[in-house]
Amino acid sequence: MEKYHFFAIMSRMKYISRWSLMNNTRLENVSEHSLTTAIIAHALCIINNKKLGGDTNPERAAVIALFHDCTEIITGDLPTPIKYSSKTLRGAYSDIENEASRQLLSTLPDYMREEYEKLIVHENEDKHLLALVKAADKISALIKCIEEERMGNNEFSKAKEQTLKYINNLDMEEVNIFMRDFLPSYSLSLDEQHISL
Repeated sequence: MEKYHFFAIMSRMKYISRWSLMNNTRLENVSEHSLTTAIIAHALCIINNKKLGGDTNPERAAVIALFHDCTEIITGDLPTPIKYSSKTLRGAYSDIENEASRQLLSTLPDYMREEYEKLIVHENEDKHLLALVKAADKISALIKCIEEERMGNNEFSKAKEQTLKYINNLDMEEVNIFMRDFLPSYSLSLDEQHISL
């Protein structure tokens, strides 16, 4: 009987470090980042639905976000300044990501492959949903910058500035609401967040 490796391979996201060229006070792995992105993507969809009269699927957004960087198990995390430094490099990296997606999907049995392809390859997906997942990805990166800054690490100052600029340029009302209502708490201590444990 054939054995399939997809889920064991997915569990290796925890071994892929992010921000590899940066001096981190605490390392973040792709698994942690994906969970944070999923939580935020879910929230953005709820904001869209409840405050803006939208009709997005929060659960689908969360699951797509969980898998959004899974190809990095094969490719590693290429730092953003390098990935986007030229059209040639971005195109080559996109080809590598596509091949990594195909390789990952090949580790599933046929009867499951189509369902996971919808989570990893988004050619026919709702563009607004994918935009919300991308926004959540950037907010997650911004949170990492804020956490590093709170620890006295100025290594992330430029990344914070660039990420904040990117988010502000999205011009998405659900993102603006999240940034206004929820992001400030990430700069507070647990005591300041008024939670009793």
